[in-house]
Amino acid sequence: MTVPSIRRYLDPSETLLEVLFGLIMALTITVGARLLSERADIVGVELALALLGCNVAWGVIDGAFYLLGTRFNRNRRAQFVKRVQAAANQAEAMEAVRDEFDLVGEPPMRPEDKANLHASLLQLFRHAGTGRARLRSDDWIAAVLIAVLVSITALPGLIPLLLIQDGFVALRVANALQVGLLFIVGYWWAHYSGSNRWVIGLAIALLGTALVLLAVPLGG
Repeated sequence: MTVPSIRRYLDPSETLLEVLFGLIMALTITVGARLLSERADIVGVELALALLGCNVAWGVIDGAFYLLGTRFNRNRRAQFVKRVQAAANQAEAMEAVRDEFDLVGEPPMRPEDKANLHASLLQLFRHAGTGRARLRSDDWIAAVLIAVLVSITALPGLIPLLLIQDGFVALRVANALQVGLLFIVGYWWAHYSGSNRWVIGLAIALLGTALVLLAVPLGG
């Protein structure tokens, strides 16, 4: 599946965060094994299976949480629409719309444009349906994509563990590959956010590594 087709189901922030999550999860396992195991105790195949199993499991969990969150948000919005439609007067309904769509963090708007937008939303919600939300086929596809994205982030760590006989060396290679991919995720993050790609790439790589080094001694 290509990147444009993934964007049909997941926005770039969701895709990048899932890949980032999967890489940090995998890196936590390989760094933990590197720091906490004796060289003779490192068995590449066993560690590769543990790495793959962990990422697949958390991919499935994350996909399930996505479905729960999607349904929750849609039903919460339906409750909001009911509240707007049950408002005692126009002013009360408009106040509810302004509170729900305060547009904080959005690009600055002229007050009159913001007022027009809120008025349009109010008119829309006056006639909107309030039935219980159901999950659509696109939601299930998105959840599967999340599970796949988190799972395949284990591959950069799996390859050296399976191909390099010395488990200690394999872990060093796996860690280097995963930190490099953290940089690439940050680089693409900056592509969408309009930031300096090299700075954000380096920042994400350092942040991800720092989180892993924090998680390992805490039992992560």
